[in-house]
Amino acid sequence: MNSQEGEVRDGSSLEETLSATVRRTGASAGGVYLLSPSEPVLGLSLVCGVPVMAVAPWWRVAVSAAGPLSEAVRDDRLVWVGRQEDLARLYPNAAAGLPYQFALAFAPLDGVRRWGALALVWPASHPPSLTRRERGHILSSAQRVTQALEESPAPTIVPDQPRAVPLHPPVPDTVQAGVAAADLVQRLPIGTLGLDLEGRVTYVNEAAARLLGLRPERLLGTVPWQTVPWLDTPVHEDHYRTAVFSRESVAYTALRPPGTWLDIRLYPDDSGISALLQPRRETSPEDTVPSPPAPGPAAPEGAGTGRIHQLIHLAAALSQTVTVADVIHVVGDQIVPAFNAQSMVVSAADAGRLKITGHRGYDPRTIARLDGLPLDTDLTPAGRILQSGVPAFFADRGEMTRAHPRAALVSGKHAWAFLPLVVSDRRVGCCVLSYDHPRTFSAGERAVLVSLGGLVAQAMDRARLYDAKHDLAHGLQQTLLPVALPSVPRLGVAARYLPAAHGMDIGGDFYDLIRLGDTSAAAVIGDVQGHSINAAALMGQVRTAVHATAGAQPDEVLTRTNRVLLDLETDLFVSCLYLHLDLAERRLCLASAGHPPPLLRTSGPEPRTRVIDVEPGPLLGIDTGIDATYPVTTTTLPAGSLLALYTDGLVEAPGADITESIATVADYLTTTGERPLDELADALIHQALPAHTHLDDIALLLLRLR
Repeated sequence: MNSQEGEVRDGSSLEETLSATVRRTGASAGGVYLLSPSEPVLGLSLVCGVPVMAVAPWWRVAVSAAGPLSEAVRDDRLVWVGRQEDLARLYPNAAAGLPYQFALAFAPLDGVRRWGALALVWPASHPPSLTRRERGHILSSAQRVTQALEESPAPTIVPDQPRAVPLHPPVPDTVQAGVAAADLVQRLPIGTLGLDLEGRVTYVNEAAARLLGLRPERLLGTVPWQTVPWLDTPVHEDHYRTAVFSRESVAYTALRPPGTWLDIRLYPDDSGISALLQPRRETSPEDTVPSPPAPGPAAPEGAGTGRIHQLIHLAAALSQTVTVADVIHVVGDQIVPAFNAQSMVVSAADAGRLKITGHRGYDPRTIARLDGLPLDTDLTPAGRILQSGVPAFFADRGEMTRAHPRAALVSGKHAWAFLPLVVSDRRVGCCVLSYDHPRTFSAGERAVLVSLGGLVAQAMDRARLYDAKHDLAHGLQQTLLPVALPSVPRLGVAARYLPAAHGMDIGGDFYDLIRLGDTSAAAVIGDVQGHSINAAALMGQVRTAVHATAGAQPDEVLTRTNRVLLDLETDLFVSCLYLHLDLAERRLCLASAGHPPPLLRTSGPEPRTRVIDVEPGPLLGIDTGIDATYPVTTTTLPAGSLLALYTDGLVEAPGADITESIATVADYLTTTGERPLDELADALIHQALPAHTHLDDIALLLLRLR
């Protein structure tokens, strides 16, 4: 078995500690995740209380993944999820792959170094909240596991497959009681099966064997849905997994061909599952109920419910991507670990050449050599796969060398899955998963990977369209914003513009400083409604209109600009603040079209910052039927004064009072206003960001009288 350095070998002490932890905390299952030393991935090393294969989709979890396990490691804190509804609310992607009722806890394992995390699972009967005592037990148990890791004489290594740890220590068989119990069950007319937590049959009576259609010896030691042909559909495994995870009884009906319906009941506990099977009773015409639908065709090998839930989880993650970078992030952080790959490359066709849009786990020199090659290059099959739309799988270097003699040497890998990204017969790109060791791809795994390629293609196609639109709007806005602000004697100036956070289009925030003479200047800041190319274009028209009338009284400037917008018959509105600064007289005249008020900081032994009380007029672009009026406010500007003009992105946040937010910025200016302007501008932006999720653009203009 291949491993990564960083499986706990001969770790009996660790295994005993995990088993004791599960029993001590009252959990039904537990596991130990270890951080890989070579990649940002958590690998499941030990698992107790649930089958190893039942948790196969979560053997490897990216540290950056949006889930409770990764969060516990990243934030170095205990994470508790008391109900499945909480999981769906807090971690919707993780909930899509874990549709079971149970409670979860993840505690970081920190000692001389960060080892990973302890995972514990409780049945659905556990209360949704942890008591203080339970929290203490979990944290102390995590310390014991950490101590066992650090005292292990053998090196810790993240295994390719976790080891199963028995939940209860073995006890001597009570032979006589066992024989009596077996005789009792054999006499029952109801079919009975005993399953261990791995799903293997440990006991079967004659009635169950008859109902399943196989001799008892054919069933013992096997997994029923793999041995009995008519049980080979994901629904049966899913019922079993539900019983194992939730530790609650499950009842359902199965059709035994050609037409016999069986009632099946599963009763789980910490040692396994007892299953009861009996034919459904005949019903009279009066109480006939519809028969359950016949099961569909058998799923391909490897496409059990674990893989199905995993695909749902990955599809949910891809559905939340917006940009190409988001898609690359999901492929690298979630899909690569989910399929035990070590590296990936995503490429697209660009003018007949191979353009690499993202990669993970490759030497940058290899990427530089492959990027920009013709599509028919013999250094990689990616170009041909992209053109043909046919996937290709290479289990080892020999297979790759026979098909593409030079590709194996360039890549440096030992197994590859080339997945074409195709949307409606359009070639979007090619996704390559590569492995550091030879790997055989079963028919079921190939089917799952090809299906996943389709999901990635849809996300990539959508993301490319978004990026193109975003780049166009961003380029337009950057062209319309001033490249540099003019130099005005006795006036220091600094400006910042920060686009909205991830997932938003470019908006129409703008600022400008207009030199009117050696002792006077005009400053303007505004915000066009919405986030779109139209908003960015209208912003440019507003700036032009303000420039054309700058120097007039502030109310005239806003009135004329409003007429321009009305003539344009735009559907968008604009907030705007216009200031006229007389530096010789140290006087400020300003008018507002529905814009947040500016802040004025005065220096001295006791500096203070106040909000300039300016009466706002209507937004620009609103047709009131008469000429809008914009009241003018006048105030003095003491020497060393600092003016702060900003858009609402700096002070608005969902659920927050904007007045309180403005007061917070004012207090910050009071205490830090003596700093150099560029440094102060950066600090103001940084100070605002942690307060909210930054859903709007931020424009900031600072002016200081020297």
